[in-house]
Amino acid sequence: MKQNVLKVHPSDNVLVALKDLKQGETISFQNESITLTEDIAGKHKIFMQDMQPGEKIIMYGVTVGTIAQPVLKGARMSTENTKHATDQFDYHGSNYTWTAPDVSKFAGKTFMGYHRKDGRVGTANYWIFIPMVFCENRNLDVIREAMHNELGYAVTDKYKTYTRKLVDAYQQGQDITQVDITSVLSTPGSSRVFKNVDGIKFLTHPGGCGGTRQDAELLGKLLASYADHPNVAGVTVLSLGCQNLQVRDFERYLAERNPNFSKPILIYEQQQSRSEPQMIAEAIQQTYVNLIEVNKIERKPAPLSELVVGVKCGGSDGFSGISANPAVGYCADLVVGLGGKVLLAEFPELCGAEQDLIDRSVNEPTARKFMKLMTDYNNQAIAAGSGFHMNPSPGNIKDGLITDAIKSNGACKKGGTSPVTDVLDYTEPAVKPGLNLVCTPGNDVEATTGKAASGATLILFTTGLGTPTGNPVCPVIKVSTNTNLAKRMGDIIDIDTGSIIEGDKTIPEVGEEILEYVIRAASGEVIPKAVQLNQDDFIPWKRGVSL
Repeated sequence: MKQNVLKVHPSDNVLVALKDLKQGETISFQNESITLTEDIAGKHKIFMQDMQPGEKIIMYGVTVGTIAQPVLKGARMSTENTKHATDQFDYHGSNYTWTAPDVSKFAGKTFMGYHRKDGRVGTANYWIFIPMVFCENRNLDVIREAMHNELGYAVTDKYKTYTRKLVDAYQQGQDITQVDITSVLSTPGSSRVFKNVDGIKFLTHPGGCGGTRQDAELLGKLLASYADHPNVAGVTVLSLGCQNLQVRDFERYLAERNPNFSKPILIYEQQQSRSEPQMIAEAIQQTYVNLIEVNKIERKPAPLSELVVGVKCGGSDGFSGISANPAVGYCADLVVGLGGKVLLAEFPELCGAEQDLIDRSVNEPTARKFMKLMTDYNNQAIAAGSGFHMNPSPGNIKDGLITDAIKSNGACKKGGTSPVTDVLDYTEPAVKPGLNLVCTPGNDVEATTGKAASGATLILFTTGLGTPTGNPVCPVIKVSTNTNLAKRMGDIIDIDTGSIIEGDKTIPEVGEEILEYVIRAASGEVIPKAVQLNQDDFIPWKRGVSL
């Protein structure tokens, strides 16, 4: 008989409902009977005992809140009876021991990647266009419209065809509600001209001028990190000329990041050009010339130790911390065990999980850096009238993530159990194998943008509610926490971990399946849905308060 509730950690005083439960229903758990005082939807938490205001709520073995008003055994946790709370954290020494999972199944396996001259290996081969300032966004849009369509990278053709059908139906006096989209969606897309160029990406943004000089500097370092990314083969830069973020600054940041940078880079400054059409035409022509050369780069075998996997969650639900995130965490441990790198970010969603990560840090400087970044970030949010505790969204709360500490301790599971080998500030590159913590907001796009900046060449993105987030240069793999979502939003979900909730598969089994998919995606054998849909989300973080 399958379980209908789950106790995540032996010391917890709440249970997780694995299915919808009715008021008056009696559930049995470990020789104890609990009669429900109200209807409890799946994913929500059930109090295992009567509790009074101020008492601690324990889940994942740590404090995730306190009681705000008296609750009865069998009641549902809610925002009315629960307040966010966490335990204090501090450094207590580095004596963490870790036993890596059995990686023998993957020993000797390789993926087919793009080998760069500096020794790194990409999982894709992109050409990127970047503006030094928002004034050039329109020019990038013009170039994108031209090159995407003619070179076979556009995914909007089907919607143009659909719109044309609507126009024709309207002009002919027909009922436009009868125009069917399905026949259009099934129409094959354009054939790519360059088979070994996975895409041409355009990193439009609202910065580069008008803000603080610090904003311009951070944006310049972010753009330099994308130019230097292992999945990027070459770069076209468009500059206006008078903006805060000067081309010479960008070039300096790029040299500081990688003194041996040798990819082709084309730079155009509009205020020095003969005309806008001339500049655009030249940028298109010279980029095309370089694409011919980039297309000669082919995938070659690379050891799995060259994988750099970012782990992210968004549109999280009450199952995130017990299905998709632990399964991705097991995959992360496998990657670390094989010598690769794993990047765990979203610092507002590590609130309440700090002590575990501190205890796992390989040395005191690593732990102290994490503690400082977390404390400074939270203090900045508090000074603005907010705080990490305000991170959960209405959707998170509706699906059982009542406090940020519950959300965070579930989110932390994505990083697995391996030691923390390094802590990176925003845009700092990952250079050490193992688990790296990367300071970013929890915001889906800002976080994925930051992970790619630190060198992630693939991102495993778990979701319980569904989200279309992607990234321009780093393929994003969507992992569903539950089967209902995977069926309902199959157009964006790549992997379903709902079998864990159903009790049909174990976390290690699903974790191994995820790594198998990662290897195939890194080799170009499967294309994640976010990539197929050109979900190229890119939002620079200004280092302000963003949760």
